Amino acid sequence: MRLMRLMNKMKENCFRVCFAGCLVTWALVTGCNKPPENATNGSGSKSITVALMPKSKGNAYFISCRKGAEEAAKELGVKILWDGPTEPDPAKQNEIVETWITRGVDVIAVAAENRAGISTALRKARGKGIKVVTWDSDAEPDARDFLVNQATPEGIGKSLVEEAAKAMNGRGEFAIITASLTAANMNEWQKQIELTRAAKFPELKMVALRPCDDLKDKAFNEATALLNAHANLKLIMAICSPAVPGASEAVKQSGRKDVKVVGLGLPNDNRRYVKEGITPSVILWNTVDLGYLTVRACHALATGELKAGATKFSGGRLGALEIKGDNILLGQPFVFTRENIDRFDF
Repeated sequence: MRLMRLMNKMKENCFRVCFAGCLVTWALVTGCNKPPENATNGSGSKSITVALMPKSKGNAYFISCRKGAEEAAKELGVKILWDGPTEPDPAKQNEIVETWITRGVDVIAVAAENRAGISTALRKARGKGIKVVTWDSDAEPDARDFLVNQATPEGIGKSLVEEAAKAMNGRGEFAIITASLTAANMNEWQKQIELTRAAKFPELKMVALRPCDDLKDKAFNEATALLNAHANLKLIMAICSPAVPGASEAVKQSGRKDVKVVGLGLPNDNRRYVKEGITPSVILWNTVDLGYLTVRACHALATGELKAGATKFSGGRLGALEIKGDNILLGQPFVFTRENIDRFDF
C-alpha cells in the first residue's frame, strides 16, 4: 500500500511539472509573437509615422494644407505628427526636428524657413535612416530625398509679373513684400520675378523689398510705410499669403485708388479685396492638394514605392504627376479673379 501511494504521488508531481512546463512554453510563444504597439495599421502592413512641419502653425495657408494632409493620412492609414513654430522661427524648427529624430519617426517633412539652417538637422535625420521630404519651401538638396513642389519657381515668377504688368498697364513702380529675407522659396521666386521683368516688362521698376515675417499686421504696416515713402508707387506684390490681405487693407485705408495689390494668397482671405477691385488677382495653387500630395509622397517613400530617378508619381485623387529631377510637381499656378473666386473655399 505504501508503495502504491508513493507511485501515485510521483505521477501527480510529474503531471504538475509537465503542466507548468506547457504553461511556460505557451507564454513564451505567445509573448514572442505579440506585435509591438502601433506595429500595424490594421491591414497587416507596418504603420508609418510621418512628422509634418509647417513654417508656422497659425498661418491660414498651412492650416489649409493640414486638411489635405489628414485626408491622405486617413486614406493610407498613416499616423501624422503635426508640429511647428507658432511664428516663423528657424531655431524652433531645428529643435522640433531633433525631437523627431530621437523619437524615431519614419519620415520627416518640413516646409523650411531657413534653407541652410534646417539642412544640418535633416542630414542627421537621414543618417539615422529617417526619410526626409521638404514641401512648400526647400532645404539643401543633399538634406532631403524629394521636394514636393507646389509649382516651379519659373511658373510662379512668370505669373506674378504678368499679373502685375496687367494691373499696371505695363509700366511704373512696384514694391515686393515677402515673408522673410531668408525664405528659400521666396528668394527663388524673386530671382524669377526679376528675370521675367527684365526680359518681358523692362518698364516695370522695383523700388523696395520688405519682409513681414509672415504676419498680416506687419504686412499692413510695411505696406503703409511703402505708400507713404513712394508717391509714384502703382502696385504692391505680396509673395506670402498673409501679406496679400495685409497690404490690401493698407491700400484700402490709405484711399490710394492708384495702387493695386497682387500676390500669392488664399481665396478666402482675399475675396472681398478682389471684389472691391483693390486686388485684381490672387495667384496660388490648391493648398489642400499640397498637403495631400506631401503625405502621399512620404508614404510612398517610406514603403519603397517612390525611389530616386522616378519620373512619374501616382498622386491618389490627383492622378499621375510629373517628377522633375527630385521635385514632385503639384502643377501650374492658378489665378483667382473676380470672375472665378467664388468657386473656391479655402
